[in-house]
This record gives sequence, structure tokens and C-alpha cells, in this order.
Amino acid sequence: MNLSKITFSLVIGIASISILVLGKEFIIPMILALFIWFLIKEIRNIAASIPFIGSKSPKWFLSLISTITLFSLFGFVINILIDNINDLSNNINQYETNLSILNETIITNYQLNLLDLWSNYIGNFNFTVLLTELLNSLTELFGNAFMIGLYVLFLFFEESAFTPKLKALYPINSKFKDATSTIEKINKSISKYITLKTIVSIITGSASYLALAIIGVNTPLFWAFLIFILNYIPTIGSLIATVFPATIAFLQFGDFTHFFLVLGIIGAIQIVVGNIIEPKMMGNSLNVSSLVVILSLSFWGMIWGITGMVLSVPITVIIIILFSQFSSTKSIAILLSEKGEIDESF
Repeated sequence: MNLSKITFSLVIGIASISILVLGKEFIIPMILALFIWFLIKEIRNIAASIPFIGSKSPKWFLSLISTITLFSLFGFVINILIDNINDLSNNINQYETNLSILNETIITNYQLNLLDLWSNYIGNFNFTVLLTELLNSLTELFGNAFMIGLYVLFLFFEESAFTPKLKALYPINSKFKDATSTIEKINKSISKYITLKTIVSIITGSASYLALAIIGVNTPLFWAFLIFILNYIPTIGSLIATVFPATIAFLQFGDFTHFFLVLGIIGAIQIVVGNIIEPKMMGNSLNVSSLVVILSLSFWGMIWGITGMVLSVPITVIIIILFSQFSSTKSIAILLSEKGEIDESF
């Protein structure tokens, strides 16, 4: 019997991974649509709380306005990002020239060839290829934008029909109330996590933008957006988000002073937000074991690439929230958590 259960679990596991790999073109836009749907719901709730506006507006109208607002913001940001990437591309020759001059200076003074060391230990690095990949990623985002928007639309259609379906599924009133209570609890928990994490990421990105703009680093909005995205990946994301703009400052100005200046200021922003602001805002919501974070990054990065790494921790947190609501899976949530403590109120 135990052997049958193990075999069944292995088959389910292999099948699940196969579906995640083969169906990523469908699953990733769907997950992004779910995240956007939760954000729109939070915006709708805020709009509904506005006196003399929310109370007099129907739910569908608030949903429509919230959706238009969010997608308009996305479109505005993406257009600016494309301009920033084009500016970055135009400055490649300057960066390569500054790097060559700095390398010659180091060879003259210290008899050390940084470019040779880089090639020996890391390999050739082509800025043009990197920028091409970034543009391809944005092109892919545009290609999925319509599908993501369509998913969001049908999620709202399904939202209005979900309660009658649940009522039909649980005709006994007590079971219906229990199911409704559990779903509402999960809904609020996930919405709270996604919303607060997004706010924290906006704070980090905005502060980083101001710092980079004051220092004079090229395309500060692009690096601020990258920091915003990478902030969803704890520890590793913050490290990468700090090194990238520092490196571009090094290439732009051709000296280590600006490199360490950007590294210190952006690093300080990450420390303050990550260790002071975020814990106060989110409490114990990011209750994930460090080992689970690394394993999650490796797993989702392996099957979905960079997108999987960005989504890995939010997905893991959501899984913990979901599993913590049911007695049959609560033990798994405890194992995945940081200290074995599950906050059932979240």
C-alpha cells in the first residue's frame, strides 16, 4: 500500500513538472493575470472606500476603472522602458571605450589586465547581446499582454459567477459558510501579500531612481524598474539589483568612485527597506525558510527561467498560505515556513 502511494506520488510529481514545463506559455501569463487580478481588486477596494464615489458606484464600474488605471500605468512604464533601453544601446560604445581606457590604466599602474581575467574566469560578455535579450523579453511581454488582459477579464466574469457555483457545490448551508469563509480568508491573505510586496518594491524602486538620477547614472528609470522586479526575489534579487546599476555607473564614468557610490547608496536603500520598512509593513507574511527560498529559486528558475525566479517566492508564499488553511496540508506549510509558526490570521 505504501509502495503504491509512493509510486502514485512520483507519477503525479513527474506529470506536474511536465505540465509546468510544456505548458509554460499558457501557465505564466495565467499566473501574471492572477497577480494583476488581485492588485485590481485591491485598487477596487480602495476606490470603494472613497466617500461619495465608491458607495454610489456599481462593482463592475469600479472594476473597470481599476483595470484601465492599472493597464494604463503598465503601458506608460513599458513605453518609457523601451526609450531607456534604446538610450542604453546608444551608449554602448562609450561604455566600451571607458572600460578599455580604465583597463589600460590598471595595466600600466598594476600590471593587471581585468578584461583578460574576466574572459578567463567568466567568459566573453557582449553588451549588445544582453540588450537584444532585454528587448526580446519586452517584445515577449507585449505578445502576452493581450492574453494576460483576456485572462484578467474572464477572471472578473468568473468572480461574479463563483458564489452560485459554490452554493450548488455545497447545498448544505453550514458547509457553504465554511467553504466561503475559507476561500475569503485565502483571498484576503494572498491579496494582502501581493499588494504589500508590490508597495515595498515601489518604495525601493522609487528611492533607487532618485538616488541614481541625482548621481547622474544613465537610464535611471530602467534600473529602478529592474530593482522593482528583482525585489520580489529576496536576498539574491537585492544583490543583483545593487550590482547592476553600480556596474553601469562604473562603465559610464570610467572610475571606481561612482561604482562604490552607487553600490553603497543602493545597498543602503535595500538594507533599510528590507530590514526595517518591509518587516513593519508585512509582519510575518514572508514566512518562508531560507532553504526553501533557495530551492524554490532553483526549481522555478530551472523550468521557467528568469520569469520563474521572479515568481518563485510569491508562488511559494501563496502555497504556504493555501496549505496553512487546511488541516490535511498544514504540516507541509509548517515545514516550508521559516520557524514552523503559521500565522492563521494572515
